[in-house]
Amino acid sequence: MTTPEGENQAQLSFIFFFSDPRVKGWFLLDNYLPTLAFTITYLLIVWMGPKCMRNRKAFSCQRILVVYNLALSLLSLYMFHQLVTAVWQGGYNFFCQDTHSAGEADDKIIHVLWWYYFSKVIEFMDTFFFILRKNNHQITFLHVYHHATMLNIWWFVMNWVPCGHSYFGATFNSFIHVLMYSYYGLSAIPAIRPYLWWKKYITQGQLIQFVMTMVQTACAVVWTCGFPMGWLYFQISYMITLIILFMNFYVKTYKRRGITWEKDFGHGAMSSHNGHMNGAASSEELKHRKPRAD
Repeated sequence: MTTPEGENQAQLSFIFFFSDPRVKGWFLLDNYLPTLAFTITYLLIVWMGPKCMRNRKAFSCQRILVVYNLALSLLSLYMFHQLVTAVWQGGYNFFCQDTHSAGEADDKIIHVLWWYYFSKVIEFMDTFFFILRKNNHQITFLHVYHHATMLNIWWFVMNWVPCGHSYFGATFNSFIHVLMYSYYGLSAIPAIRPYLWWKKYITQGQLIQFVMTMVQTACAVVWTCGFPMGWLYFQISYMITLIILFMNFYVKTYKRRGITWEKDFGHGAMSSHNGHMNGAASSEELKHRKPRAD
């Protein structure tokens, strides 16, 4: 006979997709409420922050932004390296990989993906720096949507499918973030800025990332291997929303306005590409900035 306590546990297990026992007891993963609280707090700060800063002087944050961006770049490099070596070690299949077939490699990927999940909390600071520097035009719908949804999605990934076919998007995204955060960290140092050449490839790289992730996810729908089909359909749907939003940003920012990377530097502006810009700049430079995408 099932007790009321047993029924409640069964219902909770169903609600949280039968949480993977390999992450039981891990920081922030046992309960969804902290992740939800982080997200609600983030959205409240996005809403209230610009109002609180309206009659205050903007903060420069130049030194801390160099440290912040380069630290995230190093974390992204660590995650990319660890994921690539674990995928190689486990002999992961590009077309479909289940969550219980690679032994120690699966365990290694789970540990790295926890850091990937946690990095989404850290990346909320991207938006907070915009608020402190009064760059409110950078806080676009795409920017907030991307930041708020990624944290929540990855909580469910870590509890439901913390390895296997989940590796690809995180690996590709970590590589893009190495390029992105290293650029924005170094661009805050005036002596180095003229030598940075990869700015114009960042948004293009992100779009390629979303398309490739969608293709790789669709492969698991065609060549099944036991990976949960519901997650695959959700992943494809989410990638479509990002492709639409990023393409809309890209067309509006670069095609319609005819703005190029060379022109940005020709005017002496430190404009943001794909919506990211964390370097310090003058009020005149702010007029030339493009909105931030993610």
